[in-house]
Amino acid sequence: MDINKFKSVAVRKPDYDLLQGLCNEKFRSPASMISKLVNEYVEFQAKKTGMTIDAYKKKILKTKIIPTKTKGRNGHARR
Repeated sequence: MDINKFKSVAVRKPDYDLLQGLCNEKFRSPASMISKLVNEYVEFQAKKTGMTIDAYKKKILKTKIIPTKTKGRNGHARR
């Protein structure tokens, strides 16, 4: 699988079950349904902020997520 094209995400089991139900009802794959939901939400947020969809996408893609330090099983901080 091309790691530049696809990424894995963890989803809570109840949310996964709902996703599967939606996918079965709409004859979509989970990947297609997630893409649809993400794109609809980006469109919603762009309209809410009064920006074009492209401008909103550029804005959120510039924002970097800074990882927080968490404690591992052994009690040591890890990144």
